[in-house]
Amino acid sequence: MGKHRMPDPDEHENPGGDSTADRGDADSRADEQPPRPAGRGRVRILALLVAAAAAAALTAVAVASRADTPAPNAPAAAAAADATDTAAETDQVVAPASVTGAELAALPQETTFADLPTAPKDPAPDQQPGGLVLHPKTAVPLYRAPGAAAIAALPPTQLGSDTWVPVIGEQPGWAMVLLPGRPNGSAAWLYRDDPRVDEARTPYVLRVDRAAYRLELVKDGATVRTWTVGVGKPVSPTPAGRAFVLASIRDTKPTFSPIVLPLSMHSDTYTTYGGGPGTIAVHTWPTDGVYGKSSSDGCIRVPPDALTTISRDVPLGTPVLIR
Repeated sequence: MGKHRMPDPDEHENPGGDSTADRGDADSRADEQPPRPAGRGRVRILALLVAAAAAAALTAVAVASRADTPAPNAPAAAAAADATDTAAETDQVVAPASVTGAELAALPQETTFADLPTAPKDPAPDQQPGGLVLHPKTAVPLYRAPGAAAIAALPPTQLGSDTWVPVIGEQPGWAMVLLPGRPNGSAAWLYRDDPRVDEARTPYVLRVDRAAYRLELVKDGATVRTWTVGVGKPVSPTPAGRAFVLASIRDTKPTFSPIVLPLSMHSDTYTTYGGGPGTIAVHTWPTDGVYGKSSSDGCIRVPPDALTTISRDVPLGTPVLIR
């Protein structure tokens, strides 16, 4: 696991931007994340067999109908057969464009340090994702669309933590996922049937209401905890939209927060925090006067008990909805 050192509180918050040399004083908490359920089994062969049997049965009914009923009913039978054919075609998985090992290595690495302005945009930034999260066990290609050319590579780790990204759209064999780099709200398609990709589900969502200075922890659709928090100042607001918990970093010599939870969101005001990429994070603060106020450079400042609960219970990849 990589190691990271937190910035000094007198500097800008910089959970994702420590230099490589400074990272030796902090330990990743990737191994402390709650266990995730095993990935889903592949049932495509069974589904195809069932579909074939259904089609055969429908064909038999259509033949009987043509023999035993007047001719005017024949078009209806033909329409039903056409509908079955269309459904079968819809379920076909688009094959991914071929990417060699050398081509994959040459693609941009999609991390919090990345900037991929040509990536697709999040099509529904106000909607809550369903909870499905994906993890590449090794670097895998990201695509502009199913069957299109690869635009980047998603590495297996981020800031020393395992990479888990939330699914925000699906097609047979494919998943549209949020990305950890700039611009905010970037997305791409990942080939879901790739054996290098694991799946899990998180029951949690973090909801941030900036105007009310409120953070809600939602589990299985029900709010289980609520805290008053600090958000970005008017000159450096916390960005709105969908994000996710990208990593968990423990500081062995904390100056403002013992644990920092970088998100996949970046400041729209600052291009860097202390030399890093301006990654927005969830963390605590040494004094209580920052809560219930627009007090930060964009990060979400939470009380100590909130940080303890979230860092202990909420898995990586969990969606964060900021309004």
